Amino acid sequence: MKLSPREANSYFAKPDPGKTGLLIFGSDAMRVALKRQEFLKALLGDQAEEEMRLTRIPAAELRKQPALLMDAIKAIGFFPGPRAAFVEDANDNVAQIILDTLKDWQPGDAQVVVTGGDLKKTSKVRKAFETHPNAYAVAIYDNPPNRAEIEQMLAEANLSPDANAMSALNDLARTIDPGDFRQTLEKIALFKLNDTSPLSAEDIAACAPSSTEADVDDILHVVAEARASDIGPVMSKLQAQGVAPVTLTIMATRHFRTLYRIAANPGAPIYGVRDRDRVMRQAKNWGAVNLETALSVLTDTDLTLRSAGQNAPAIALVERAFIRLAMLGAKKNR
Repeated sequence: MKLSPREANSYFAKPDPGKTGLLIFGSDAMRVALKRQEFLKALLGDQAEEEMRLTRIPAAELRKQPALLMDAIKAIGFFPGPRAAFVEDANDNVAQIILDTLKDWQPGDAQVVVTGGDLKKTSKVRKAFETHPNAYAVAIYDNPPNRAEIEQMLAEANLSPDANAMSALNDLARTIDPGDFRQTLEKIALFKLNDTSPLSAEDIAACAPSSTEADVDDILHVVAEARASDIGPVMSKLQAQGVAPVTLTIMATRHFRTLYRIAANPGAPIYGVRDRDRVMRQAKNWGAVNLETALSVLTDTDLTLRSAGQNAPAIALVERAFIRLAMLGAKKNR
């Protein structure tokens, strides 16, 4: 069975020990690893490895020794409590082994927990979990941690933020990758050790990574995802880094042309795109008609920038165009 991201967050916090298993997959290996770690901790507790209730099996090793997984789920543990057999980096090379194990699983066996990369819809492993009546499949997308996930991490670290701190953490989560974000929270927890006052924005600033440079891709995704409130801060960083306004317009035009190509030709091959799933979601949310309008806005902005008669600051013209596009995207998604 498939779990949506919202359903998955609830399930990861309170797993069902009677399920056959769980597949977690996605293109970002760090995000997948963090979710797997969260799930196994909630399912098995902190002492699972010491009590030999968790068996780790790399997919490459399983391919060489197919009996490893079946032996792991059937083994009788010395310590009481739920058990799991974890297969890491699975793909269709070990699909039949996993399928056979799911078929032979019985109540009382260890749960089959599998992680994989960006598994396609045609993947045998993905299909097996998505269609299994007693197992779950969860896709992990390349999105920053949402508020609920951040609040859960704060609770685990025994941190109580004030309103300004929560806003600062939301901004930080969009700036750095999830692994660095979790490490930053651990650093903050040590910083606040024996300090009972609420977590403040100043505490976060003292512990946050010193490098918060923005990438051009950041502003493209912000605009395409209609996050108008985030445009100003990211544009300020890009301006401070010396990124030229014309470069931003050219890159935005290229990005929106890609979105239009996807929206206008559903199912056509997609080449040369990073964060493929994210870009596909953006194209679907916009639709071909609105993307035509967006491209017109970017073309007009580019012409204005190159015009000898324009007096407004170039960066302000680009930012205004980006805000206009974000508002257009937000209106489309209402």
